Amino acid sequence: MTRRAKELVIDGETMDRALVRLTHDMLERNQGVEDLVLIGIRTGGVYLAERIRSKIEKIENAKIPSGIVDITLYRDDSAIGLPRPLVGKTEMPFSLMNKKVILVDDVLYTGRTVRAAMDALIDFGRPRFIQLAVLIDRGHRELPIQADYVGKKVLTAPQDEVAVLFREVAGKDQVVIQEKIP
Repeated sequence: MTRRAKELVIDGETMDRALVRLTHDMLERNQGVEDLVLIGIRTGGVYLAERIRSKIEKIENAKIPSGIVDITLYRDDSAIGLPRPLVGKTEMPFSLMNKKVILVDDVLYTGRTVRAAMDALIDFGRPRFIQLAVLIDRGHRELPIQADYVGKKVLTAPQDEVAVLFREVAGKDQVVIQEKIP
């Protein structure tokens, strides 16, 4: 199945501005960085969490822990005949007990990825709370999950795909809505 770019929603400069705004919102809501940790959902959330961590450290002049969660084994669709998934590494070199966790992902869609990530996080301790930060909220929820921090809300059709490109992989930062072509 091929895809055709339909609409550029965020360019590199806009993405950076959104991350600066999200970072300031996080610091204000959490009254600084005490007990704060960032966890990126593999893959896109990892790049975003690292960028937010870097911005927080520059603003607060303090280091904060960050980790990576892979949700492959926690997905609820693995039993419905999908191809054998590739399991990535979860990296959580600290306990989440009583931490203020900010879970970071690139796109919030049905809510199932976030549910799986929260299930995985609980295996690493009981956080004080979990907040959710996403670059794109495209709607179409199947579970009652909403983000605490949103870079941009985008109207999409269910058959659309939101492609988030990162300079670390694609050489440029941008978000594009792609139309599936049968």
